Amino acid sequence: MNYPQNIKVTVDAVVFTDDHQEVLLIQRKNDPFQGQWALPGGFVEDDEDLDTAVARELEEETGVDTDKFYQVHTFGKPDRDPRGRAISVAYYTIVRKEDFQPKAATDAKDVRWFSLENLPTLAFDHATILQQARKALNQYPYK
Repeated sequence: MNYPQNIKVTVDAVVFTDDHQEVLLIQRKNDPFQGQWALPGGFVEDDEDLDTAVARELEEETGVDTDKFYQVHTFGKPDRDPRGRAISVAYYTIVRKEDFQPKAATDAKDVRWFSLENLPTLAFDHATILQQARKALNQYPYK
């Protein structure tokens, strides 16, 4: 049987500080949502494992290099990305803020730490992803 699908797979990284008070966000350089804040992430390459993709996207967009990720949830609402059908596998990680000096690169215009109590409006469904990641962090606060 033929299944004519045109579905893309993406990954998103929720990077918390080790005190669980801040999250790392990028400002998007390109459309859609150009200029808005978002979680680091992007499209999975055809020959790439999901865990490798999230580490690659995080490092490419922010300069943060870690390989310790915990899968949060898979997000797949049909209209979550205006470019077309995209399913995102979201991960979180915890880092010591002082160990990194994030720097925007590739499709990120800027990168900053934001207090979880004072977040900007997020692109895509990233507010929902962040909310799920916070729940996972509270249940399983890996260090």
